[in-house]
Amino acid sequence: MRKQRKLIKITMSIISVSIPENLLEKVDSHMQEQGFANRSEIIRQALRAYLSESRKLSELQGKLAATITIIYKSESRTEQIIGIQHAYSSVIATFLHIHVEQDYCIEIIVAKGEAKTIKALITALKANKQISEVKVTTL
Repeated sequence: MRKQRKLIKITMSIISVSIPENLLEKVDSHMQEQGFANRSEIIRQALRAYLSESRKLSELQGKLAATITIIYKSESRTEQIIGIQHAYSSVIATFLHIHVEQDYCIEIIVAKGEAKTIKALITALKANKQISEVKVTTL
């Protein structure tokens, strides 16, 4: 006797996303290298990772340590980014600034203190349009 399979129907919405040409080129390159079927698949995967990271950050409480890696164009290092770092100097233990590729900089910020303050720092960095990437690791 054959078992019947249940089909699960997944409803998908179509959205429109504006992406700078240089980012789209990187997405397409990564998509092919990693074997993603199409752009939608790689964007869904990125959104899942983002939501997972955000959920973990929202659950943090008490004192903690974190590394926050930011990437931005070197011409973008303006008073805004410096201002964020000064505003949260109470939790920033140290940072490392590196020039990479042609026009990009990476900063690795080591923060230690109350989760509430570190989360506010991360939110401020993510909200800054000059910063192209923010990666967080907590302990």
